[in-house]
Amino acid sequence: MFKRLFFALITACFISQVSFAQLLIGGYGEIALSRNFFSDNINRYSHATDYKNAPNHGRFDMPHVAFAIGYNFNSKWKMYSEIEFEHGGTESAMELEAEEAGEYEREIERGGEVALEQFWIERTFSPAFNLRMGHIIVPIGYTNGNHLPNEFFTVYRPEGENTIFPCTWHETGVSLWGNIGKWRYEAQLLPGLDSELFSRQNWIQGGSASPYEFKVANKYAGVLRIDNYSINGLRMGLSGYFGYSFNNSIQPSSAEKYKSIKGAVGIGSFDFEYKKRRVIARGYFDYGHLSDSEEISKYNKSLTKNSPSPRTNVASGAIATGLEAGYDIFPLLTQTAKEDKRQLFIFSRYEYYDSMYKTAANITDNEWCGRRRAVIGLNYFPVREVVIKAEYSAGILKSQYNNENNISVGIAYSGFFTK
Repeated sequence: MFKRLFFALITACFISQVSFAQLLIGGYGEIALSRNFFSDNINRYSHATDYKNAPNHGRFDMPHVAFAIGYNFNSKWKMYSEIEFEHGGTESAMELEAEEAGEYEREIERGGEVALEQFWIERTFSPAFNLRMGHIIVPIGYTNGNHLPNEFFTVYRPEGENTIFPCTWHETGVSLWGNIGKWRYEAQLLPGLDSELFSRQNWIQGGSASPYEFKVANKYAGVLRIDNYSINGLRMGLSGYFGYSFNNSIQPSSAEKYKSIKGAVGIGSFDFEYKKRRVIARGYFDYGHLSDSEEISKYNKSLTKNSPSPRTNVASGAIATGLEAGYDIFPLLTQTAKEDKRQLFIFSRYEYYDSMYKTAANITDNEWCGRRRAVIGLNYFPVREVVIKAEYSAGILKSQYNNENNISVGIAYSGFFTK
């Protein structure tokens, strides 16, 4: 009996090993604490002098917590999925209020969002040609393709791209990608953005969302990304996006005066990452253009208050650029640098972005949308998958506004529990 039980356990362990060789389980998560030395009042830009000496305030946050599971069916077919909870997810409940005539009342106990960030099935034909179908990451700019917390130094994701683009940008579509020598390419076909959800503060960011149970696809868009790895330790990438956005909504306008409005969105981006010895440097430059921005602004502001549209002006051009560099000083602090896997990066970051960089003739340029940000801080990696972050950030606005400085600390992990 004991012999049979022993062999049964050995067989179960062997089967488990075979299964886990095909199974991928992992994820990432971030916890942050910030102390902001500026007012968060909604009128802090329109009445800046009233909030010049406003008291500081603090926030605890869980920016992103994601759980991933993938499976290799065989050498040709694979599946991958990722569900993300932003800012703690959402908690809501129906309650029966005894003190309000027995009425039912819906309570919102916690804000946040829950999203299926990725779900795709992939067919591999060769290293140079792979077909991915499903809900995929749109690799425009640096951050969308490198959004894990150990792929940037700051506590929160790079602020410029996180402001003007969807971030992480994910859409349901089709992707062709592959590696050819020192090059990697990816081409995607996606549904277009919805111009009704564009805004002055976040440009096209809201346009990838859908308040419905499906994504409207009256219009389509294309993405192309090319990365080069010819120089040891350096990756350089170019990415571009083009698609129409006007009338890509559930109730498109049939009015004759809008027949020629396209809302063409064009984005061009360059980004790089350098890793060698104890140095890491990263940077990006993004520029985007929206045609018919004046007509789209007027149209959006005419929508009913029940519409999900922000109903604000939107710019014809937006820009974001950033550079960060870090140096691992841990080997300077220990005698066992070669054996010790720990790292301690001292870093600095600078970025500039403006969601209203260019505006049409009759659109007001809200100058507080353009700002610079300077950051200094530390990243400590006790193990490769865990990072503890601390930073001081100076948010520098134009002189008529108040600067937005803060201190943030955080801890994050990113990794897979199976290989």
